[in-house]
Amino acid sequence: MTSGPNHRLVERARRQMEQGGLDRRQFVRLAALFGLGAASAYGLAGLSAPAQANTLADSPFPAVDADATRGGILRIGMGVQKMDDPALFSWGEMANQARQVLDYVAMTGADNITRPMLAAGWQPSDDLKTWVITFREGVTWHNGDPFTAEDVAWNVRRWLDATLGSANIGLSTFSALVEETGEREEDGTPVRRPIAGAVEVVDPLTLRLNLAKPVLSVPEDFSNFSCPIVHPSFTAPWSDNPIGTGAYRLKELIVGKRCILERMTTRTDGEPFAYWGGDVLLDEIHYYAFSVDNQLLALAGGDVDAIFEFGPEQKPLAESFPGKILPVETAYCLVCRMRMDTAPFDDVRVRKAVQMSVDNAAIASIVFADDAQTGENHHVSPVHPEYFDLPKTTRDVEAARALLAEAGYADGIDLTIDVGNTDGIWQQTVCEAMRDQMADAGIRLTVNLMPATKYWEVWTETPFGATSWAHRPLGTMVLSQAYRSGVPWNESRFFNAEFDAALDAAEAIFDPDERRQKMETVERLLQDSGAIVQPLWRPIYTMTANKVHGFPAHPSKYHVLNATWVES
Repeated sequence: MTSGPNHRLVERARRQMEQGGLDRRQFVRLAALFGLGAASAYGLAGLSAPAQANTLADSPFPAVDADATRGGILRIGMGVQKMDDPALFSWGEMANQARQVLDYVAMTGADNITRPMLAAGWQPSDDLKTWVITFREGVTWHNGDPFTAEDVAWNVRRWLDATLGSANIGLSTFSALVEETGEREEDGTPVRRPIAGAVEVVDPLTLRLNLAKPVLSVPEDFSNFSCPIVHPSFTAPWSDNPIGTGAYRLKELIVGKRCILERMTTRTDGEPFAYWGGDVLLDEIHYYAFSVDNQLLALAGGDVDAIFEFGPEQKPLAESFPGKILPVETAYCLVCRMRMDTAPFDDVRVRKAVQMSVDNAAIASIVFADDAQTGENHHVSPVHPEYFDLPKTTRDVEAARALLAEAGYADGIDLTIDVGNTDGIWQQTVCEAMRDQMADAGIRLTVNLMPATKYWEVWTETPFGATSWAHRPLGTMVLSQAYRSGVPWNESRFFNAEFDAALDAAEAIFDPDERRQKMETVERLLQDSGAIVQPLWRPIYTMTANKVHGFPAHPSKYHVLNATWVES
């Protein structure tokens, strides 16, 4: 590691914890972020660290059960998707298929603590504008090439190329490595280019990032699902030449049917392959294509041993047959967003009327009973460390009617929302509940149900769409990807310079309480824009057969299967 407990930021955090300004879990997250090993951070906080493998320094992987059986095949029911370009991954299923082959610079665990993965450690400057990342020695690509800092630099520079269209450029770290040119796209979006010298290879195992602004979330950003590190020889589609540094290789991919992964034992040049992360237990991992609606039935029928997830309406069914139900609290949500550049949603009065006609708490209760948290139309969750508790939003039908009349819709308005049930039919249930509530305000909403694959073709373009957003460990991460001006995934076209500046300010604050206060402005600006109706924060449910052990219940639904095993 390049840092330790005497790093000034770690020491500052420790003093704040001792004085009551930080709780112990906040300290652990910050200390790990500032380069102290997660195990050491837990120790300084007086907490027991989650069991991690003890064969690797500060391992990101769970500990291996002493009774574990080596070998065998794990069959998982999940959507099987194409893997053209990892930097363009748009959903977790793609990343889970590739995650067994490709590694990340860092990995955020189920405890929301980010640990080094390909990195050996990182050291931020006191102002959070310079980050030095060192990488593990002895990591080898599947073709025998040594893994180096230049490989990571090549990936980062590629992500910064605006013509690629990667959502990674919306993450705070990478947005701080580009600058505006003064030119604008046809839609008014500023044209950006990489900053000269921002990505600096110091030596074969050291990378320095020289950021244009302070960023607290560098490790978390590198752990984002669309940030796996590919070999510099990469050309799309990646699945045609899947070189990685991971424990498995891609044996077969038939989109919509199956993805077969096999433990690496021999490099492509014929030499033995030793995974840098230590031993893994499974010989093969098989993903079989089942829709969310059918995954539980596949598990009950013995077609698979584990599933990606099941919806809330299936919970009684899951409880009716043997197996392990694995729930986890998350920041997953459904965002019903309106394109602010498209009529009638270019009128804030229409957007606010839509917002005010909906009772978020009632919808959360209808769909998930007591398992969901109510959303507040600003896309920052109570599970996020920087969440600021704004006054709760309330339904006001009369005010919604008045706003519509003022906007020229005294007789009401006809709207259509597109929904793809990409995470299950609960999304349709949310939209139908909104439809019934909005009718009281004179908003006649048509729910247009389309196939999930079709929805993902139009999700950024449809005027009114219901999009599922995955968990991120920090609220600032999802806001940067979804609402910064001009980023590829800004589906609502919410462009607000004051919001961008307020988000920058929040990301530059070390102290969690101070940062939380900065988030008040960020959350309020998005909420007041009326861009989104976000009724709830959903829990995640997954399930395995009783013979499966060590299967991860991760808030981002990441499949980290190094310590997973199946009874023979």
